[in-house]
Amino acid sequence: MSVSSFVVAIDGPAGAGKSTLAKKVADRLGMRYLDTGALYRVMAYSLHADGILPEEGTEIEKALTNLSVQIVENGLLLNGKDVGKEIRSPLVDSIVSSYAALPAVRKHLLSLQREQGQKGALVADGRDMGTVVFPDAAVKIFLTASDEIRANRRLLELRERGEAVSYEEVLLTIRERDKTDSERSAAPLRKADGAIEVNTDGLTIEDAAELLAAIISERKRSVAGR
Repeated sequence: MSVSSFVVAIDGPAGAGKSTLAKKVADRLGMRYLDTGALYRVMAYSLHADGILPEEGTEIEKALTNLSVQIVENGLLLNGKDVGKEIRSPLVDSIVSSYAALPAVRKHLLSLQREQGQKGALVADGRDMGTVVFPDAAVKIFLTASDEIRANRRLLELRERGEAVSYEEVLLTIRERDKTDSERSAAPLRKADGAIEVNTDGLTIEDAAELLAAIISERKRSVAGR
């Protein structure tokens, strides 16, 4: 393994801080960042908007073949359009796990994700990065946090965007997503073999980013010294 093909896989449940920390660590270490959660949000947003139910079958297979997702420097394009704001809504929060659980959807995105790992050093976060997408990743990290902490973080994020939601609603959504993600048949959420578990309860974003950066940097030095 070379440093140029160095992949960091960060997994964990919703609200554990994956995306925020992955972005910070990638920037800090001069690596590219892949937000795979956004990919599944784009899928859910598009399929739901087209009236396609989260069910396996010819209808969803056909819809996926006509759906184009591009990874660009500043985000994602759905059929050439930037839908960055639309995919972060409470509606998408509530439906994304149902679509992400479908084998057809996961298969559709698998090659797109793996291609990014072949283009240079990468930090990727999601729920199956270390178990399915990048099983040979140089570093595997599993982020965790209590349900309550995760719900509070998500609530603050939504309120900053002007969304009128309650703590109870957000906590219920978090727990429902955990259940769906952990029990799905296709690539369920679980800690990958060899992954380092990091609990972010009680840590500031900067403290957590510093910890992850130290773990990754140590591994990079080890790889470079071979």
